[in-house]
Formats: sequence, structure tokens, C-alpha cells
Amino acid sequence: MERKLGFIGAGAMAEALIGGVITAGIVAAPDVVVTNRRQRERLAALEEAWGVRTVTTKRALTDEAGVLVLAVKPHDVPVVMRELEGLVDPARHLIVSVAAGVTLSYLEGNLPRGTQVVRAMPNTSCRVKESATAVCFGRWVTPEARNLALEIFGAVGEVVVVEEDAIDAVTGLSGSGPAYVYYLLEALVDAGVRMGLSRDVAGQLARQTLAGAAKMLEDTGEAPARLREMVTSPGGTTMAGITCLEERGFRQAIMEAVRRATERSRELTLTD
Repeated sequence: MERKLGFIGAGAMAEALIGGVITAGIVAAPDVVVTNRRQRERLAALEEAWGVRTVTTKRALTDEAGVLVLAVKPHDVPVVMRELEGLVDPARHLIVSVAAGVTLSYLEGNLPRGTQVVRAMPNTSCRVKESATAVCFGRWVTPEARNLALEIFGAVGEVVVVEEDAIDAVTGLSGSGPAYVYYLLEALVDAGVRMGLSRDVAGQLARQTLAGAAKMLEDTGEAPARLREMVTSPGGTTMAGITCLEERGFRQAIMEAVRRATERSRELTLTD
């Protein structure tokens, strides 16, 4: 299967994935083609940053690339489907959508019969090859196309295969998850500054604390609750902090954030 990638959309997720696959060596920069209906300056920025090629029409993109990545906002997908009419060849093109809430049935229903469609939910950490990505496959996806999709997303982090009815929960958890973590880090840094640290020192300590905790989880294989218990001595400083978080509803706030993001993904769903 042809490995030249064509990106429809030039936003943050598109750039994160572009940077990830190029850095990982899945494709060479000249084999990545990008188009975007608006914000032409974004195309110029991507050319300069990654050495990719850009085109101004969907016809030029579909002529160039065999793997078409839909990296647009969900509300823009119907417009893209209309623009792709008569341009997609089921014998040649693989469609990979990273648009939240856009179902396989919607995509298959608006593309020529037999078109191979993959739906994926990565996160922006794919730019540093640490994404958590879930994928599901349309009815006509061949083993070769399935393996290619897994290779693309596996090269930029961890990838799991799920049934499509789990994708909204994936969106709420790992799709939006990096923002929750960054928000936590913002709060830690601000708290450090309030307690008398410089912002640079507080930032360095907060970032390394997060990195170290993640590595502990990965290297030990222990459950998060077990590792938390190991550093929470009765009557100690950590217990004082955890007690405060419990009193302020920290766990419930995180769970509610995931629930609301999941529900929003469902609200954005485009079906056939």
C-alpha cells in the first residue's frame, strides 16, 4: 500500500502527527502533503518547520497521496466530504480520520463503497512519540491497511484497538487528557511560587515530578493507588496534601472532566 500521507487540515493535531511520523521515520518529509482551506500561513509554517509539501486543492492532494488523514474540526467534515466527491479511489486510498465524533458509518456513507476507513483518537503527545491512541476499523479495511494504520500510530506512542462504541470514552480520557495534566502542572507551579519558589525552579521541580511519577508507573508495573500509598505516610506531609485534595473533591473533579468530555464527544457525533 502506498505510504505517502496527505493531511487535510493543518491544526495542532495535524502538526503533532506530522512531526511524529517524520521523526519516527515512518515517512520522509517530502512524502507528506498538506492542504488547508483556511489559514494559508499555517501551510507555510508547516513547510518551514517540517519540510513537508503543501497543495491548495483536494484534487492535488488525492493525486499525490494514498493515505488521506482527516485532521479537521468535526463541523468541517461534511464540507470535506463534499470536496472529496469524485476524488477518492477505493482501490488506492485509505482514509484515516482523527476528527472527534465522526463515525465510521458516516465516513463510509459519504465515500465510494468499498473505501477503507480507519477512525483514530490520538493525542497531541504524538509530536514527541508518546501518544496514547485508540483506533477502530471500518468494514472494508484489509489486513495490510490495518497494519499500516497500527504502524503509523504505533510509531508515535502506544496504540490500542477498540470497538467504535468506546471511542467517545477514549476521547474524554486520553484525547483530552494531556490538557488535564498541563492544568495540574500549572497549578503545581503556581502553588510553588506562592510558597516562595521562583517560577523557574517551581517549573523544573513540577515537570520532573510528573516525569518521575510516570516512569515509576511504567517501570514498576504497580497500580497508581499502590504507589500513592507507598509515599503517603500517616500524619506526614503527603497525607496532609492528599487530605486537602480529597476535601476539595479532586478525584470527583477529574472523573467529571472525563465524563463531560466524553459527553461532548457524543454531542459532536456525525452519523449516517
